[in-house]
Amino acid sequence: MKSFITADIESESQQSPLGSFKKVYKIKKKNNIKKWLWGIFIVSVLAMFLPWTQNIRARGLITTLRQEQRPQEINTIIGGRVTKWYIKEGDFVKEGDTILLLGEVKVDYFDPQLLSRTQQQIDAKQQSIEGYVSKAGTAETQTTALLQGQVLKLQSLDNKLQQQQLKVTSDSVDLIAVINELNVYQRQIDAAKVMLDSGAISLVDFEKRRVNYQNATAKKVGAQNKFSQSKQELIILRIEKNSIVQEYTDKISKVAGDKFSSLSSAASTEAEVAKLENVYASYDARNKLYYIKAPQNGQVIKAKKAGIGEILKEGEMIVEIVPSQIQYAVEMFVDPMDLPLINIGQKVRFVFDGFPAIIFSGWPQNSYGTFGGKVSAVETSVSSNGKFRVLVAEDPQDKKWPVQLRMGGGASGIALLKDVPIYYELWRNINGFPPDYYKPATVTDQTNKAY
Repeated sequence: MKSFITADIESESQQSPLGSFKKVYKIKKKNNIKKWLWGIFIVSVLAMFLPWTQNIRARGLITTLRQEQRPQEINTIIGGRVTKWYIKEGDFVKEGDTILLLGEVKVDYFDPQLLSRTQQQIDAKQQSIEGYVSKAGTAETQTTALLQGQVLKLQSLDNKLQQQQLKVTSDSVDLIAVINELNVYQRQIDAAKVMLDSGAISLVDFEKRRVNYQNATAKKVGAQNKFSQSKQELIILRIEKNSIVQEYTDKISKVAGDKFSSLSSAASTEAEVAKLENVYASYDARNKLYYIKAPQNGQVIKAKKAGIGEILKEGEMIVEIVPSQIQYAVEMFVDPMDLPLINIGQKVRFVFDGFPAIIFSGWPQNSYGTFGGKVSAVETSVSSNGKFRVLVAEDPQDKKWPVQLRMGGGASGIALLKDVPIYYELWRNINGFPPDYYKPATVTDQTNKAY
């Protein structure tokens, strides 16, 4: 009955002039919805077994690996006042270009001829050194002359001593001869007394012998006096020799003292010259510090002083310079939970702010507009934001980073991890599990090579 009614309705809808009957859903109309549903289900199940690259996402800023390539402050080493600006903010400068000229503010350095006057002092001191050295040389000559004079004087005295010694010897021989003669006369007078008493000789003969004895006694006294005088003169010559040695020693010591005093004065003056040369070098270096020059090629930004005559303190910042040649890197901040998954040499994909990109986080090879990098450093101390800082350098095996990058620009990093099936990644995210721990192939290879 039901099929009959349905057939009538279908026949009437075909014959009816109204178009609404033809558009009404037909009960037994054949369609492909069921096939599409089954196809989508089968494709979805198969897609669950496709590989999916686990990753860690983190925001970062563009920086550089080397400290000298980062923006640096240019400070003044000495205090001064702004005399002249040679650049304006935003200019590009080369290494050695003059940025600013400073004027002096300390009274000690106001003299415009400070260097020349200091040089005059150095020259005068050097002349004093030459005078002291000449005086020491003269003292040396005097010492030589005194030594030669002492030798000659002592030689003369030695000759006199030898002569006197011979004289003493001669006088001693004479004295012995006189004593022997006196002894002979003594025996003769003794014998004469006996003979006089016995009447053998006359009194006249006895008196003659007494006179001879007395003359011999006088000669003995004269010889003794002469011998004593000779010995006394010998002693006087020896004393004179010692006196001459002492005299020349005193003179030589005095001249040597003058010599060493001159050398000491020369050394002291040399110390003063060295001190003045140090002061001169400091003055010269200070004059060069009036010109503030660019330490490297780059752009000048952030000028702290503006007008002419403004005062700068020692160590105060003048401008900041951004180097032209920079090896860019990205500093990412990773959560502590993800830090164990970051290793040196690990691959990272970046999306730089301002550069369009189409991202498939699970299929990085199919993404567009991303740039490759390698982890070069992982800090072991937490940053002020509670995350760990990771430095990523440009991957030399990937395409080059854009030349339009600038320091401080933003970047979104995707650290690539293991390849896992999609169903496993869905199950992990549903349960809130972290990505699987792993080490990149580069680290493993290096470890194997080490062993």
